[in-house]
Amino acid sequence: MRKLQAHRKTIWWVVAFVLLTSVWAFAHKFSDTWTFEGSDDSATVEAAFEQQRSGVWVDVSGKVTRLLPDDNKGSRHQRFILELESGHTLMIAHNIDLVVRVPLVLGDMVELRGRYEWNHKGGVVHWTHHDPAGEMEGGWIDHKSQRYR
Repeated sequence: MRKLQAHRKTIWWVVAFVLLTSVWAFAHKFSDTWTFEGSDDSATVEAAFEQQRSGVWVDVSGKVTRLLPDDNKGSRHQRFILELESGHTLMIAHNIDLVVRVPLVLGDMVELRGRYEWNHKGGVVHWTHHDPAGEMEGGWIDHKSQRYR
């Protein structure tokens, strides 16, 4: 009787493991948008870059290493390069038609939430602002105790 109970328990754990693994694999294979909670998704950025994934919401922090000219084609965007603690660099495209410009200088530290899009240079993070349609949370940039969203 004990062998039968132990056997059933083992089967239950195997079935549970296979089911959970399958759900996780399905969600990551067929989802074009990942959402991760946490204060620093550097590892998520690195994985998205290696896997050439886009549509990944990330929360990251880093140092401003380069200020780029604004992109004035279509919606205007403030652009800058952010270096994560890992050394990975991202271009940040902050929509200044929806929210005010962040007063950045080289070397400033910022935290932000936005949507990662893959490119061969390391990726771009955009949607660092509220959702004007009010359908999702959107993103933000924290700079010197001020939140820009």
